[in-house]
Amino acid sequence: MSTAPAPAAAPAKRPYRWVVLAAATLAQASASFALLGVPTLAGFLQQNFDLSAAETGLLLTATYAAPLFALLFVGDLLDRKRERLIIGLGAAILFVALLLAAASNGFAALLIWLFIAGLGYSATQPGGSKSVSAWFRGDHLGLAMGVRQAGLPAGGAVAAAILPALAAAWSWRAAFVAGAAAALAGGLAFALIYRPPPEQTDSAAKRARLSFALVAGLLRERWMRNAMVAGLALVSAQYGILTWLMLYLRDHAHIALTHGAVFLFLMQFVGVAGRIGLAAWSDRAPAARFRLLTLSMIAVGAGVVILMLMPADTPEPALALLAAWLGFFGLGWYGPWVAYLADTAPTDKTGLTLGAAMALNQFGIMAAPPLLGLAHDLSGGYTALWACIVVALGVAYALTQRTPKA
Repeated sequence: MSTAPAPAAAPAKRPYRWVVLAAATLAQASASFALLGVPTLAGFLQQNFDLSAAETGLLLTATYAAPLFALLFVGDLLDRKRERLIIGLGAAILFVALLLAAASNGFAALLIWLFIAGLGYSATQPGGSKSVSAWFRGDHLGLAMGVRQAGLPAGGAVAAAILPALAAAWSWRAAFVAGAAAALAGGLAFALIYRPPPEQTDSAAKRARLSFALVAGLLRERWMRNAMVAGLALVSAQYGILTWLMLYLRDHAHIALTHGAVFLFLMQFVGVAGRIGLAAWSDRAPAARFRLLTLSMIAVGAGVVILMLMPADTPEPALALLAAWLGFFGLGWYGPWVAYLADTAPTDKTGLTLGAAMALNQFGIMAAPPLLGLAHDLSGGYTALWACIVVALGVAYALTQRTPKA
């Protein structure tokens, strides 16, 4: 694998790159506010459309399904077109789709527009990551990626605090409109502010067009396969814990859902710090970024084992400490993971690399919660559910032990 040399230090140190980082983080947070706000409105949608639990879950699946299909193509486009165009267009699609979803009078129409909203959201993750990597590659890349990736849980947390209250005071339609407006504002702000670094050329536009052979060649690189294996295992663990932690605390430790939400919030809050902290730590030794991913796999696996074995009367301070541990590593891993991909990928395939890896992650996001739920239903308890996460992390760790060089 040939990695292009880092850009010259002088252009990279221009103060404007911090403006780029702020704009990319804002675009990510606003898009996350819009799309991750949909699950917070699930109860309102269920009541308004008289949905079953399965139908309610299908709405969320439609929201997250689109990136699985779109990310690879978006990543390829990012290697050909300017990031500002792709992110701005994605924000416009997200805006229109959510407005039409807000006007929906039927379940089928709502399902379709949420899927299309997910297509618009697909531009934000790889687009923002590529724009930040273009300005920070070779200098503070981990810190910059960590800050930008923190926009995702931050946007979701703000959505959870604002949108349900807005839906209760006005309507779920008003909450959708608010999400649409936020997404458009963030995307347009990025499109107006962002400029590529002066040393960036358009040579990537001459690269061979997206094909099976092109993707297969990328996947033959051991560093890419290891990054995808680690990412799939960690994202599956992340969404499995986020989905089942409150229910586990309710059923095992007899903690009410409203009180269990405090531990979930703590996990997400510390996760924001983890994304920034772990990514910034990776700047100390960029060649060892992947080691932080293996460390995260070990840390999350150990935390889940403790969660699985803890007695029902575990003191709440200990539960809080465990939630913080799982948040720091279980959500924080994403910062150094994206930094590793952006730093290692050939410069003419950065977008494709990010898109391909994120598409596989999206599969884990969609599949892990229901599959872990099936493990719970078949076994009649949570032990099998947590054990599946530990085993998956252990297998991924074993498969990636020949750590690729950055």
